[in-house]
Amino acid sequence: MQGEWRAIDGKATESMAGRLLVAAPTLKDPNFDRTVVLLVAHEPGGALGVVLNRATEIPVADVLGDWGELARHPAVIFEGGPVQPDSAICLARMRHPLRRMKSFQQISGAIGTLDLSVDPAQLQDAISGIRVFAGYSGWEPGQLEQEIEGGSWFVLDALPGDAFMDRPDDLWPMVLRRQGGLMAAVAHFPADVALN
Repeated sequence: MQGEWRAIDGKATESMAGRLLVAAPTLKDPNFDRTVVLLVAHEPGGALGVVLNRATEIPVADVLGDWGELARHPAVIFEGGPVQPDSAICLARMRHPLRRMKSFQQISGAIGTLDLSVDPAQLQDAISGIRVFAGYSGWEPGQLEQEIEGGSWFVLDALPGDAFMDRPDDLWPMVLRRQGGLMAAVAHFPADVALN
């Protein structure tokens, strides 16, 4: 959960699970250009997250049947990242975040991961929406911290609605604009400008 202290490379560091990684304009890796990643886990063994703003055109119902009824608009599969694109990670938003469920692993507040092997009909009263990601974004121990230090990512607080936006393409500039000041100006950086 967000805020726990962990020992990474012999140093105590705060877990960033539940926070957003917002790609800086200088990050030109096509896997992450102008992406917003929700960190699902950040531990001594590395970090794992899902890209929140890369919707596909494949309906959740076409791949996962009845789970499509719980999927928030747009009810499509999202590209979670370049690692294991044939696997699925499901984010869910609970209606009552203090209620414990075996199939739900809390990340932050009412947001967590959900086990897709459960019958979705059993969860309709507990879950206000899901989002399904094909693949994920992963970092080896210390790799993410190096990328952050190198200026590739901004680490920002997530709002509960970020993972379930109706218009995910608008998430990158929206998250930057709400920071104010110079960070808000970054939201207007042209996508086609080459940086050296």
